[in-house]
Amino acid sequence: MVHFIGAGPGAPDLITVRGQRLLMEADVIIYAGSLVNPQLLEMKKEGCTVYNSAVMTLEQVLEVMKEAESKGLTTVRLHTGDPCLYGAIREQMDALDELGIVYDDCPGVSSFSGAAAALNLEYTLPGISQSVIITRMAGRTPVPERESIASFAAHQATMVLFLSTGLLEALQQELIAGGYSEDTPAAIVYKATWPEEETYRCTVGTLSDTAKEHHITKTALMIIGNAVAQGNYRRSDLYNPSFSTEFREAVKTE
Repeated sequence: MVHFIGAGPGAPDLITVRGQRLLMEADVIIYAGSLVNPQLLEMKKEGCTVYNSAVMTLEQVLEVMKEAESKGLTTVRLHTGDPCLYGAIREQMDALDELGIVYDDCPGVSSFSGAAAALNLEYTLPGISQSVIITRMAGRTPVPERESIASFAAHQATMVLFLSTGLLEALQQELIAGGYSEDTPAAIVYKATWPEEETYRCTVGTLSDTAKEHHITKTALMIIGNAVAQGNYRRSDLYNPSFSTEFREAVKTE
């Protein structure tokens, strides 16, 4: 059995209870060493074998899984955040399907949630933004042309950018070309929930300069949109006394 587990954004206590249990039971752990907090490995049981996938190819990862399965061992594939976002899990799962190896997926707390927590931010403010676009700049891995930053920027929704810290000058140009103004609120969150976490509020026009000023070159998320400012939003109807719900009647006022 192979368990794909989301390790969470960084802090060891942000792994899920289920993920922690599976991690503690594993005979073999293959973890994304470039991103996963190594403190999580302190949960492993005695005799557990650990592999760092940062120095491995897909084929090498699969070979470890195959060998563990042939011995009747349980493998944990530990990914950062939630594996469903930029986790490259589908190619592993397809290969396991071909090999007849059973697996499951344990969700985790994504770094985009950790970044919001670091800023005490609500992405979906009534009257400001009710949608969150999670995307990335095209780099060594291409992005479909229909999903360009400029085309998403036209929606003026809240945008969260992964894997784009080294491309901030180009990112600024794309955001502005798509419709965000230079003074649109933005934020950079470096290593959300880690002890070395850093947060910087800026604007679309100052993203690159802000990152340079604070020597941030990787492992950061960029958040774009008016929701970052957290102002001028409309009160939620859910808790408004004049609004009826399934559970309570509206309060009548004179």
